[in-house]
Amino acid sequence: MNVVEACPNSQATMVTPVQLFITFVLLVVSLADDVKLKHKPASKPVRLFTDEDLKTHDGSEDGHPIYMAIKGVVFDVTKGKEFYGKDGPYNALVGKDCTRAVAKMSLEPADLTSDTTGLTEEQLQSLESVFEGTYKTKYPIVGYTAIRILNQDGSPNEDFKPEDQPHFNIRDEF
Repeated sequence: MNVVEACPNSQATMVTPVQLFITFVLLVVSLADDVKLKHKPASKPVRLFTDEDLKTHDGSEDGHPIYMAIKGVVFDVTKGKEFYGKDGPYNALVGKDCTRAVAKMSLEPADLTSDTTGLTEEQLQSLESVFEGTYKTKYPIVGYTAIRILNQDGSPNEDFKPEDQPHFNIRDEF
């Protein structure tokens, strides 16, 4: 006699092996997701770069990351070292904020600056296109230049909104 026959008025139902198996699989999947979330490595926080910090990433040292900034956003362009490395055709752009040079498609020393004063509408559109379409899609953002966050007098730049920046976190060293 089975349990259901022994208690004819009970609402008991039998758990089938299939139901037990499905419950087990769902439990394992749920726990696996929890474990993955707990052990997921934290993304490396971005940092604030001074001009001096940025200069140390100019491609002159083998094995050292190569950084360049556009519009105050610092990109790691190391994976393009054949272009940005020591003898690369675009090495003049690295180790600094070269916003003006990118906007003008220029490698002239006078254009290797963050100053956008006097750029034409066409140059500004070109800058935005290259910034969004090339650099933001191709290279990781590793930080921001101090000039983007701070004004010349050291006061906060009111136009800078950390919440609009991906993974923004100024390290304690600054």
